[in-house]
Amino acid sequence: MAPVLIVTGGSRGIGAATARLGAERGYAVCVNYLTAAREADALVAGIARAGGRAMAVRADVSVEADVLALFDAADRMGRLAGLVNNAGVLERQGTLLDMDAARLSRIMATNVVGPMLCAREAVRRMSTRLGGHGGAIVNVSSVAARTGSPGEYVDYAASKGALDTFTRGLAAEVARDAVRVNAVRPGFIHTGIHARGGEPGRIDRLAPSIPLGRGGTPEEVARAILWLLSPEASYSTGAIVDVAGGR
Repeated sequence: MAPVLIVTGGSRGIGAATARLGAERGYAVCVNYLTAAREADALVAGIARAGGRAMAVRADVSVEADVLALFDAADRMGRLAGLVNNAGVLERQGTLLDMDAARLSRIMATNVVGPMLCAREAVRRMSTRLGGHGGAIVNVSSVAARTGSPGEYVDYAASKGALDTFTRGLAAEVARDAVRVNAVRPGFIHTGIHARGGEPGRIDRLAPSIPLGRGGTPEEVARAILWLLSPEASYSTGAIVDVAGGR
C-alpha cells in the first residue's frame, strides 16, 4: 500500500503543487483544505485521472478537534509517512499600528499553533519509539522570517520566524525516533496569497530586486519539499532551505 502524505492547505498554490507531485512520486495524498472545497475536489479528481490516489479533507488546522479528525481520516488511507505543514494565512498589508489583537491571534493560531498540532499527531504515528516506521515533516516557512516584512506583514513574518525555530527544536527532539523535520522558506512565489494581502502584482513589483530577476512558481517550491521528504535527504534534519531566487 502506498505511503500516505498529508498536505495542509493543499487545495491551491504551493500546497496543490506539492500534492500533485507527491502523488506522482507514489504517495497516497490527503489534501487538507478549509474553504476551497471546489479546488480540493478538482485536485483530487485530477490526481485520480493520472492514476494516483488522493482524498480531500476539510479541517481548520488551528482547531485541535479538526486536526484530530484530519489525521483519523488519513489513517484510513494507510501508513502516514509524511506531513507538509503548508496551511498559512496573512491579512492585508499594513504596519503594526494597523493590527489589533484579533488579527494577531488569527495569524498565530493558523501559522504557528496549527503546524505544531499537526506535527504532534504526525510524530505520534511516525515515531519508532512509539511503534511507528519513521517519516518526515516539512514546514513551509517564508523568506519573510528573515526580512521581517516591514510595512507589509510583520505579524506574518513573526509567525514564520516562530515556525523556523519550531523546525529546529522539533528536529532535535525527534531525530532518534527516525522522524526528520525540515523547512522550506519560499519567497516571491506566484500564488494567490498576494491578492489576499491586497497587492496582486506584488511579485512583479519586487522582481527587479530578486537576483534571478523573476518570481518563482509553486512547482519549484514543491520540488524542494519532495526532496526533503525523500530518502535522498536522509541525512538532513533541522535544515531550512530557501527557495527565494537568491534573496
